[in-house]
Amino acid sequence: MIRLFLDIKDLSVDLEEFHLQNINLQIEEGDYQVLIGPTGSGKSVLLETIAGFYKPYHGKILLEGKNITSLNPEDRGISIVYQDYVLFPHMNVFENIAYGLKKKNNGNESSLESSVYEMAEKLKIDHLLKRDTRTLSGGEMQRTAIARSLIVEPKLLLMDEPFSAVDVNTHAHLTTLIKNVIEEYQTTCIHVTHDFNDVYNLAERVAVMKDGKILQQGTLHDVFSRPSDNFVAKFVGVHNVFQGEIIGHDKSILKIKINHDIIIHSSDVFEHYSSKKTDVMVAIRPESIIFSNEPFISSVRNQLKGVVRDMFEVGHTVWIEVQVGDVTFRGVLTPNSCESLGIKIGKEIYLSFKSLNVNLMEYHNDDYST
Repeated sequence: MIRLFLDIKDLSVDLEEFHLQNINLQIEEGDYQVLIGPTGSGKSVLLETIAGFYKPYHGKILLEGKNITSLNPEDRGISIVYQDYVLFPHMNVFENIAYGLKKKNNGNESSLESSVYEMAEKLKIDHLLKRDTRTLSGGEMQRTAIARSLIVEPKLLLMDEPFSAVDVNTHAHLTTLIKNVIEEYQTTCIHVTHDFNDVYNLAERVAVMKDGKILQQGTLHDVFSRPSDNFVAKFVGVHNVFQGEIIGHDKSILKIKINHDIIIHSSDVFEHYSSKKTDVMVAIRPESIIFSNEPFISSVRNQLKGVVRDMFEVGHTVWIEVQVGDVTFRGVLTPNSCESLGIKIGKEIYLSFKSLNVNLMEYHNDDYST
């Protein structure tokens, strides 16, 4: 049996105006765990509780099998990086990075200097070590803050929106740089973010939070392709979420009716399906939908004909809304694909998607929204 590196059990925190409620989170050594959720869902509170800044009234936090729930922050072996850097303005870059290491290496100046230069070089700020931190750019300040956190070799690194205060180009550069350094040091990390590019580029595991609770946790693929409920589906960008009714099955393929008259098929292994419980939620990611001017002659089970009702550019993609009966399906194309298909508002178009891309979720009366 593998011992979990971080095991949070039934953790509850009362901050009067906000509560964390029965949080359970399990992380293995070396994992890069990302926490996502709307503003005010409790991501930062959870991070700071793990760090020791808040004391839970229920539950416990185990790190490497040791109960650290009551330990002071400085005794946990945990580092935390915030979005606003929190550098010491009266110290230069070298002194900021070296700050936490001075206590750890018992005054060994030679070792200290070597370690600081090595870390600074990895984060590409070795040329800035004598600089006043107040003269640094946002990206340089954040790399300094991360260097200061990593150099003490923490058991666990916590990062709260670490790239949100930098520009897009710097953000992309920092993401790549931090990923490489954390992999090299094999640091276990929990990262709070609102930026889905961080999720796609960094996360090995994802947890979705709402109202002080973790709604779903798992691998990036599981959470984004197999959301557990309507809120998670919408939040991670599934967009096509419908109420459905299972009306039959053919071996491993379920037959589902949505909006009274549209039939689609799913090969999802739906554990809640039984002859007495046929109401489900259906989720289809927009990138799983294939558009064509003619019906496919293939093994793709789900083929529908509709009319383009809207289209709009989002970044380097074009979002297409297709009306099929009373149901709106949303898909995404590149501008070139959109042009080659001649897609325009009012055009009839075929859309197809595989049965394995039709995810089923348990239906709740308060869970349905189009």
